[in-house]
Amino acid sequence: MRSYLFVPGDSEKKLEKALTAGADALIVDLEDSVAPGEKARGRAVAAAFLARAAGVPDRPRLLVRVNALDTDLIGGDLDAVMPAAPDGIVVPKAAGGHDVAHLAAMIAVREAEYDLADGGTTILAIATETAKGIFALGTYGGASHRLRGLAWGGEDLSADVGAEANRDETGAYTEPYRLARSLTLFGAAAAAEVDAIDSVYTAFRDMDGLAAECRAARRDGFVGKLAIHPAQVPVINAAFTPSPEEVARAQAIVAAFAADPGAGVVAIEGEMIDMPHLKRARRVLGRMG
Repeated sequence: MRSYLFVPGDSEKKLEKALTAGADALIVDLEDSVAPGEKARGRAVAAAFLARAAGVPDRPRLLVRVNALDTDLIGGDLDAVMPAAPDGIVVPKAAGGHDVAHLAAMIAVREAEYDLADGGTTILAIATETAKGIFALGTYGGASHRLRGLAWGGEDLSADVGAEANRDETGAYTEPYRLARSLTLFGAAAAAEVDAIDSVYTAFRDMDGLAAECRAARRDGFVGKLAIHPAQVPVINAAFTPSPEEVARAQAIVAAFAADPGAGVVAIEGEMIDMPHLKRARRVLGRMG
């Protein structure tokens, strides 16, 4: 999936509008977007929306960002939304694979209680929102079969460490946050073998800046990006969709190795292509659609 659009869980209007934004996934937010005094109402609004949206043709995937595991809110969040069978749960401020395993157990109990398919609810972890989480980015491998991706975020992290800003005067992330980004990519792709999802671009009116950040993320290995405004979705989708030329080349690489299964290297248009190229080609084809 390319685009993940955050939507406040307590806003019926924004939730309904988000269904037609073109995002691959909606993240119905019960955490930061919902004020402490509105948590109960937010749960009710989110649950009702999930139930209605489940039957919408060609709908995006429906994920719910619950409150963090170290709060007393997550149990109530899951009790409210799991009967509506969301496609996945987003866990904020994840502190390592043990948090994913803990959440997976909580989900499994509710799948059984509400007669949902065992293992049908996936998990996306936002893994860099605390300094503690940075040191656990290599621990997600094997944490749960439900884990589908790791995302990174610099806003909560900068608050956690007491930074004045997380971007410099040019708009680029400063060194601590570039490090967090890189470690998330390695933790997702290498340690856990799941999708790496790039952080939000908070300047939601700056489409040129968003497009540039998307291109950089895709270049480096991220397969999608978080969004905070519907207008960002088309830019993100375009950036993370392989071009016809890229698809054709990837198909040619895969076909060449399929024609000679024992080969470690093949030649295509005068270029020697080996196993890393095949792996990248398969990833390109996996992003189609």
